[in-house]
Amino acid sequence: MFVSDFRKEFYELVQNQRVLLFVASDVDALCACKILQALFQCDHIQYTLVPVCGWQELETAFLEHKEQIRLLIKQDDDLEVPAYEDIFRDEEEDEEEDEDHSGNDIDGSEPSEKRTRLEEEIADQTMKRRQRREWEARRRDILFDYEQYEYHGTSSAMVMFDLAWMMSKDLNDMLWWAIVGLTDQWVQDRITQMKYVTDIGILQRHVSRHNHRNEDEENTLSVDCTRISFEYDLRLALYQHWSLYDSLCNTSYTAARFKLWSVHGQKRLQEFLADMGLPLKQVKQKFQSMDISLKENLREMIEESANKFGMNDMRIQTFGIHFGFKHKFLASDVVFATMSLMESPEKDSPGTDHFIQALDSLSRTNLDKLYLGLELAKKQLQATQQTIARCLCTNLVVSQGPFLYCSLMEGTPDVMLFSKPASLSLLSRHLLKSFVCSTKNRRCKLLPLVMAAPLSVEQGTVTMVGIPPEIDSSDRKNFFGRAFEKAAESTSSRTLHNHFDLSVIELKAEDRSKFLDALITLLS
Repeated sequence: MFVSDFRKEFYELVQNQRVLLFVASDVDALCACKILQALFQCDHIQYTLVPVCGWQELETAFLEHKEQIRLLIKQDDDLEVPAYEDIFRDEEEDEEEDEDHSGNDIDGSEPSEKRTRLEEEIADQTMKRRQRREWEARRRDILFDYEQYEYHGTSSAMVMFDLAWMMSKDLNDMLWWAIVGLTDQWVQDRITQMKYVTDIGILQRHVSRHNHRNEDEENTLSVDCTRISFEYDLRLALYQHWSLYDSLCNTSYTAARFKLWSVHGQKRLQEFLADMGLPLKQVKQKFQSMDISLKENLREMIEESANKFGMNDMRIQTFGIHFGFKHKFLASDVVFATMSLMESPEKDSPGTDHFIQALDSLSRTNLDKLYLGLELAKKQLQATQQTIARCLCTNLVVSQGPFLYCSLMEGTPDVMLFSKPASLSLLSRHLLKSFVCSTKNRRCKLLPLVMAAPLSVEQGTVTMVGIPPEIDSSDRKNFFGRAFEKAAESTSSRTLHNHFDLSVIELKAEDRSKFLDALITLLS
């Protein structure tokens, strides 16, 4: 069902019940979960938390607890888009028409006035039929568009924070989780820039409300307090916890613009650093260890030089959090760290441990886990850019007609890092951005990308993901979910559509050729 009032139609219904909480392996979902946990703790609501990675785990978990479930909130299969006659039905007019027609059958000759009125009614009915056909055609288009594409709305964490705010139970920690949930959508290109900026504005008002303090002694913040601040910061991944040089080399935005996989790109990076007047010794050491005199105006210096090199979006609107004076993180830092913890390639520990570790890293009492996540994120970003460089230098990205295709082979360095859906999706998006910057073929710049990576050698399966075209006007709608389903159905390919993200599937390696042939035919 569609829930319009979360307080009345959701929270008040479960307030006196024990709640079964299913949480997807997604940073935004984790943040929403943290907010709900805080609300449940505030209202003494008992709950059971069950992490689920896909539809199969969700079904299994539901069947295990189905005897205890009394209320299930789900999305309706029927969109309930009304038919034409349900809206524009005129019963009185229908009765008049029936009477007129019955009178016409009895009387053989019609007066001229009645004939004229009948002609007007026929013309009017013809116009109404045409309007009805147009309306029903538009209705079909709306339903097709809704079912054909996959896209994301407002962050789940923001929705949960809005619920807490309506009940006057919102805290600074909840606000931070809402910020991280929104930033996760932006990092993974799930929403448009306009949507991101709009939601940033909404959260900025809450940040001002929660973190505003007068300068008098009575309202001074404690050293150990959590402080959230609005930042107009650099578009560089983890640069405050890394070296500036490593961040420039491993951020998708700068790596693609400089084309760092080429010798010419490396020279351009050196020219960029020289234009700012930053010594290599400074930029290659940890950011925290750089000279204070250089760090004071660093953001302005980088932005000015970036504009000269065609990078006009070097600074973005975001938020930072301070835990005392020692610990400071940007929202994107937490997103990368949490994502890396959740999709850690360690085989010894089960997925549930990764989930719990990622969930714990969002708490300010577990900063050691957050720092561990930052180290894993650095390795992930380095592996991502190295893989992109190999793909572009060896021409692994090829045009298949209606889309670009790239396949990572078994034995490729760090290939297991990209067997998980979020990691592979992020790699695919960054690869597509870099390819668009490197190719001179205008047609290829407008094509989507399909990418495959080995999943299990024993079972002979691969993970496949579809990414929409990298264009400025993109509305972030992804059509590959339905396309994958139809291609698999038409070729009887052995696929598993288990992920909540419909554009990610598991496929038998043996069926890859016929599956791609069907996909080419379908999208041509």
